[in-house]
Amino acid sequence: MSVPSAVPAPTVRPAYRARRFLYEGFEIDPAGERVLCRYRLDDHPFTEVISVPGAGSSWDGPAVEEAARLVFLLAGVSYYKAGAPPAVDLGSTPIREQERDFLASYYREGLGEYAYRNRLKLDIGFTGGRPAGPAPSYRGRPGHPLIPFGGGLDSIVTVELIRDLADRPSLFIVSSGGRNFASIDDAAAASGLPVVRATRDLDPSILRPLPEWLNGHVPVTGIISSIAILAAVLGGYDAVVMSNEWSTSAGNTVFQGEEVNHQYSKSAAFENDFRRVLTGAFSGPPDYFSFLRSASTLWIARHFSRLDRYHPVFRSCNRAFHIDPALRRLDWCGVCDKCCFVDLVLAPFLSPAQLNEIFGGREPLENPELDAQFATLLGLTDQSKPFECVGDVDECRIALGLAAARPDRAGNPVVGDLEQRLAEAGVLPAPETAGAMFRPLSPNNVPERYAAAADLD
Repeated sequence: MSVPSAVPAPTVRPAYRARRFLYEGFEIDPAGERVLCRYRLDDHPFTEVISVPGAGSSWDGPAVEEAARLVFLLAGVSYYKAGAPPAVDLGSTPIREQERDFLASYYREGLGEYAYRNRLKLDIGFTGGRPAGPAPSYRGRPGHPLIPFGGGLDSIVTVELIRDLADRPSLFIVSSGGRNFASIDDAAAASGLPVVRATRDLDPSILRPLPEWLNGHVPVTGIISSIAILAAVLGGYDAVVMSNEWSTSAGNTVFQGEEVNHQYSKSAAFENDFRRVLTGAFSGPPDYFSFLRSASTLWIARHFSRLDRYHPVFRSCNRAFHIDPALRRLDWCGVCDKCCFVDLVLAPFLSPAQLNEIFGGREPLENPELDAQFATLLGLTDQSKPFECVGDVDECRIALGLAAARPDRAGNPVVGDLEQRLAEAGVLPAPETAGAMFRPLSPNNVPERYAAAADLD
């Protein structure tokens, strides 16, 4: 992976920093099939409600309470960010020492982009908490995986590779405020698999912040992962199967001597740390692993290119997932960094006509006005990798070379210009280097029962 460039340390601190963030407590409401998580930033209270209706088993039991406790620990970061105080008080929350260490990394690295954008130095001390009791036992039904599903390339490929090796796979979808995302539901319907749904109702005040509050990116995949574990325990699933590929471990930039990774909670580091937390929290925990950890996005895109029935319905444009339904698109915008990246990695495997149909007549590689955005993805500018879920510079360059070699891309001004600039910079990959992107690129935690489907060779 390419090494991100460094960013100077901040010279100005924000005027507002809160004094303390408190984990007040959580409660399980079995009748409502929900968990209520309560926090306090100085004098301001927050309550988040996580609902998993119809998930399966009783909400009464130590394994469910343990899973709810993990949701409570990870969801707090969404409210801490409003004031970024130096002190986090865990109150009377049961906690193990390895979980305290995990939280320190989760906050520091998961809020890396937030700290960079707000020019903050996050020196956080975790206090409070009480010793957790013995880990409760849990046993899921073998071959019964729960697959968090976002309707994009990665989770679709996971579903199609794993379905024949699983007994009763289900998709897992989280919505906000009780409003489903049509872009996810359309792709889920194309899979034909059952869906387990959960809802995050954020505290209304965090959606209408005070003028002095800070804002920024949080490690949302970590929160989704914890909710998926709760749903898995409720439904008797033996595994939560993520779809995070190799390049999610690549950072965007360096800030204050620390690598900043927009996709931290999709990274191998988070996955390994969270697996250790689960091992300590449960006796026989649900397995948690990223099925595509060893794969490049190019490998995933090649496989996805053969899944025709998903082509009209999948979405990876972030504007399809805007929290405000009035601003949410039902199609591809065709101009954002995510649209550009998806188009780039699919271009070696699908024709311009096919991609233009997918993008609703707005294929990014046919738009010369997006030349600069592609140049950034390819590392041809002094800007860092966009703070989006996009791949590594090296695989972007290989994708561009493979696309340029297609006869049906001859004469494309965007592709031609970018290929020439890569050649002039001496970074145009040789054709023989492309093969590396279609072999395993890193270790993974895929268990033996699913290893055959995850074999990239």
